[in-house]
Amino acid sequence: MTLWLVRHAQPLIQEGLCYGQLDIPADPLATQHAAQAIAPLLPVGAKLYCSGLQRAQQLAQAIQQQLARTIHDQRDALLLNIDVRLNEMNFGSWEGVAWDEIPKAAFDRWTQDFDQHRFGGAECLRDLLIRVHRALLKLTTTEDAIWVTHAGVIRAVNYLQQYGLQSLATAATWPTEAPAFGRWQCLELGQHKSC
Repeated sequence: MTLWLVRHAQPLIQEGLCYGQLDIPADPLATQHAAQAIAPLLPVGAKLYCSGLQRAQQLAQAIQQQLARTIHDQRDALLLNIDVRLNEMNFGSWEGVAWDEIPKAAFDRWTQDFDQHRFGGAECLRDLLIRVHRALLKLTTTEDAIWVTHAGVIRAVNYLQQYGLQSLATAATWPTEAPAFGRWQCLELGQHKSC
């Protein structure tokens, strides 16, 4: 089973702000370009899921529209399943604040207890890992899936693939790489696959 991890397009927000679960739109033109690039590559019959945040939903809907233009039987159209477990991490009181305005002491507390500390007071990394793990468990092994989501969720999937849920995440073990806005990564569950 292949899981396509697709990151939303460039959000319409000032660069350098922490925005986590702020429900901001993505650039419409960048969203269309991303959908045009990925839609022809997607497997027929895959299930389409996206986060509950509008920037992810915009791209998922654009992918649906691209695919609808190429299929003859509308029964084969991808249905969009919204799953809030695919939302970006909630940074609480730091959302909307410039990253460079967040006190160093706040980052230090987080990196010292990276797995359990609630950076901004709302959600800890363990919360993110648990909800992403639960979403992964709902996938069937017989159907490909597409997740239109966020960098944090994609990093969480990659972390879970490498370390599992039982291992405590640290700043050193947390993946630093994620697809660029409007780009994607494919995984065969249990191993990386390029697509």
